[in-house]
Amino acid sequence: MPARPDGRAPSEMRPITLTRGFNPYAEGSCLIEVGQTRVICTASVEDRVPPFLKGQGVGWVTAEYAMIPRANRQRTPRDVGKSPSGRTVEIQRLIGRSLRAVVDTTMLGERTIWIDCDVIQADGGTRTASITGAYVALTECLGKLKAEHQLKRWPLLDQLAAVSVGVCGGQVCLDLNYDEDSSAAVDMNIVMTGDGRLVEVQGTAEGDPFSRRQMDQLMDVATAGAQRLFQMQRDVLQELLPPAR
Repeated sequence: MPARPDGRAPSEMRPITLTRGFNPYAEGSCLIEVGQTRVICTASVEDRVPPFLKGQGVGWVTAEYAMIPRANRQRTPRDVGKSPSGRTVEIQRLIGRSLRAVVDTTMLGERTIWIDCDVIQADGGTRTASITGAYVALTECLGKLKAEHQLKRWPLLDQLAAVSVGVCGGQVCLDLNYDEDSSAAVDMNIVMTGDGRLVEVQGTAEGDPFSRRQMDQLMDVATAGAQRLFQMQRDVLQELLPPAR
């Protein structure tokens, strides 16, 4: 079986590090490093909700995503004085709705938790890294609110993580870096809960259509990768999360 550009096995992830509490000023934070991709995720609490939720006694979780100018191989201008790009809007909506899938917002009270995902270095998989790191930042934030007796009950319903998979050089590969992602025959992002349910599946054939058999293979490899991420999250959040089922 041909080696990947960085020498990994097809089902091998890049080295991953989760550094909880990276930002001392935020209610929750995490620096996630997946190979050469690095994202700072922070959680901030705002004591109000969007107008469509006002007076209903429920909270909200939302996200913003951005890359610093030299996160990429070429400088990207800042989104200053202009609307975010379509890609940026798509990714921050994905992060927000993924997190809301595992939060009982009725337990938050009328407050918003803002998740900011800032990519400081990009080498593929920034959206999946953002979701995985954002979950850690969110959990730390909720732990702080609980410790301050601002939450009556624990609002998290499950864990959340995301991984990329694809077909590269005819083989199913886990956790694509930039070179693989830009040339993959199939590119897929999977967002999953700790009990194995799917929040989102984004899959695209970049050339020839892919088969149902390949789809099943991609899902199996993604599931194994997500399980590793769940364990890493539990390791850094062990005093906040219930034991794995």
